Amino acid sequence: MGSIVLVLRLALADVRRHPAQAAMLLLSVTVATATMAMGLSLHGVSDALYAQTRAATAGPDVVVLSGESGPEVTAALASLTDRPDVAAHHGPYRIVYADLTTRDAVSSPVVVHGFAETPGPVNRPLVTSGRWVRPGGTVLERGFAVALGVDVGDRVTIAGRSYPVVGIAVTAATSIYPWGAQIGPYGGPSDYTGLAWMTRSDARALAESRNLPVTTAIDLKLRDPAAAETFRHTVGDDHPVRVFRSTFRSWWFTAQHDKVILRNAQPILVIGSWLLGFLAVTGVATLAAGRVAEQTRRAGLLKAVGAGPGLIAAVLFTEYLAAALAGDALGLTIARLALPAVAAPTASRIGEAEPTATAVVAATVLAVAVAVLSTLGPTLRAMRTATVTALAAAARPPRHRPRLTALSALLPTPLLLGLRLTARRPGRAVLQACTTATTVVAITVLLTVHAQRERGYGLDGSTALPNLRGLHDRRLMLAITVLLVALAVVNILTFTWTTAMEARATLAVARALGATPGQVAAGLSAAQLLPGLPGAVLGVPLGFLAYLLFGVGDSVPPRLSWTLGAALATLLVTAALTALPARLAARRSVARELGAGTA
Repeated sequence: MGSIVLVLRLALADVRRHPAQAAMLLLSVTVATATMAMGLSLHGVSDALYAQTRAATAGPDVVVLSGESGPEVTAALASLTDRPDVAAHHGPYRIVYADLTTRDAVSSPVVVHGFAETPGPVNRPLVTSGRWVRPGGTVLERGFAVALGVDVGDRVTIAGRSYPVVGIAVTAATSIYPWGAQIGPYGGPSDYTGLAWMTRSDARALAESRNLPVTTAIDLKLRDPAAAETFRHTVGDDHPVRVFRSTFRSWWFTAQHDKVILRNAQPILVIGSWLLGFLAVTGVATLAAGRVAEQTRRAGLLKAVGAGPGLIAAVLFTEYLAAALAGDALGLTIARLALPAVAAPTASRIGEAEPTATAVVAATVLAVAVAVLSTLGPTLRAMRTATVTALAAAARPPRHRPRLTALSALLPTPLLLGLRLTARRPGRAVLQACTTATTVVAITVLLTVHAQRERGYGLDGSTALPNLRGLHDRRLMLAITVLLVALAVVNILTFTWTTAMEARATLAVARALGATPGQVAAGLSAAQLLPGLPGAVLGVPLGFLAYLLFGVGDSVPPRLSWTLGAALATLLVTAALTALPARLAARRSVARELGAGTA
């Protein structure tokens, strides 16, 4: 117990001395774990929301739809209720195919279900606003109503007739908006369509007034819901329902079809979490590397008082691990709050959503990995350093490269300093290049996504009703890009300040030999721009390639001027961000730095 208390007290004291580093690790892990938890939970949350909606609306196990109508079709569908494996049913009922126009002239195809004013035992839509159908009024499916911008009390025009919207409801009998139709007239495929309900008499009158296409459907509740997917195979080929080109939709099929809108969302979030985790490791590892001398001396003091390797490792790791686990908890909380909107962008489902167990474990593993990978190198070095050497706390001397020295001597002073600072830490230069490349890749993918043409849900394919899947993907990609850029900005500041602190003696010597503070500041900025240049150049093609790996169909590349402008803007922002810490470092006292005895 004494060792645990000691480790906790030392870790807490270290956090107090370096709050900025702890805050950066907390922020980085939070955004990475929140993104990963949402990405890995999407499909599970979609299933959970469908299950909750199905339970609240007495959703059917099987919906049987025929592309035709008439007494023979109705009788054929009704005969399914005589089967011993059918426990309850609703219908048969008519489905009318029409056009709907709002007061704002927004138009969309719509299917109108003719329902009783008192819902039956199966397929009882849940009214979330207003009331259920009444003569002369219509109820809109909630996802459709949100897309239209329509609420209870508004009026809509369906097939030339004006109806008041008396209610908003949800159902599990159909897929989420915009796939309310399920099939088209005569059994063919249906296009993007909204869903509305009317009384049976109003639906009949609507169809007859304009001679609109009509199909027929019946909702079935089975004694064994698990047999819904195989139910169609138990209906023999000689059954009357087979004559009318009937389509069977199981509850499992509907639940899976809900995920179509999330087809691109999961890769965006999961890959985004990997990139965010990489930037988190890069930034925190740079900060940890800047504290190598301090950590080495700390390890030497612990060795001097008899601490073993395990205790030393625990002391050095606990600070980072505690911040990472706190970020993991915060990230999972954010994911829990954001999941309903991310997993159900159409408002067609109800219920609560939580990250899945797999997502929680994966996010926690990511948080621990960030902490371990960020501090493993400095910790191992501190533990391996002899006690006397560690207590001396001497800085590691840079490697001298005669050829590079001869080459850099021909350059202007800022480039000379920048090249030498870059050459001193080649591993860090690679990380800087990767950070820039990651940022440019994200921006390029975002530009590529916005360059694609999305077919809207309007009657003529216009953008009056936007493509929800495309809009959802764009919003997620924008959010991921913003987070990546934010972490990249923090990393750039970290790189510059850490480089300046490690090279303060070298920079002081340069100033003593005649370099001006402006030249030193420019040299520090150049040390960040030199590795950033190849990263920006590689980021553009890598970004378009990343989009092609997950894109569907023919992808249109963004304008070359946009991508080149994004790469150039990234470099300019890098230069601007390095200016302040570089100037602050360049104005440090030469006498104080040289008198400190650092090398």
